[in-house]
Amino acid sequence: MAGHILIVDDDPHIREVIGFAAEKSGFTTTFVEDGLAAVSAVRVDKPDLVVLDIGLPEMDGLEVCREIRKTSDLPILFLTARDDEIDRIVGLEIGGDDYVTKPFSPRELVARIKAILKRTQPVAIRSDRRFCRGDLEIDLNRHACVLAGETIALTASEFSLLETLMERPENVISRQRLIDAVYGANIHVSDRTIDSHIRNIRNKLTQAGCHDSIVTVHGVGLRMGACRSV
Repeated sequence: MAGHILIVDDDPHIREVIGFAAEKSGFTTTFVEDGLAAVSAVRVDKPDLVVLDIGLPEMDGLEVCREIRKTSDLPILFLTARDDEIDRIVGLEIGGDDYVTKPFSPRELVARIKAILKRTQPVAIRSDRRFCRGDLEIDLNRHACVLAGETIALTASEFSLLETLMERPENVISRQRLIDAVYGANIHVSDRTIDSHIRNIRNKLTQAGCHDSIVTVHGVGLRMGACRSV
């Protein structure tokens, strides 16, 4: 899987470790040390994915993510050395696709990068790659989500989750099945990560006028609601 990865970390050792692992897997890499440089590099170099440390000088990783999300749905994988889970959850809620906590396994990090990029790859054009539910439609060929004519901006992870639910909208799907569908069976992802992505999808659709998009069936999983806009 080819691709260009922007690695943003102020620790040269971390940059070297990630760069070696990414390049060994066939990726090209660009490195920057601070948040302001990261925002500029995204605009100039147009990477396929950003590996973004939260604890950065000049502008922290959360602010970098907010700035990127103003104009782009570029996949973002957060790095954090902090024990406080709130930073990781906030990162997902403002548009991050995934996170890895330091110290990390380079192999796991590359596996997560590949999983995210796989979700952004265009699919072969087929007439049936579109799912509709009420006023909500997702088109896999265009990687587009539309509610009553309004385009909804989703991250790669959010789109993949919604796609999994929309394939069988009447079925209740467990969180573990959602994790496996989005991340793959060999990557550990917490329920809180999935819950953060689901909350983001709900919030975006609610803001667009749909208040019954995804239903939680307590103790079982999630399914699609009626998806009617008001």
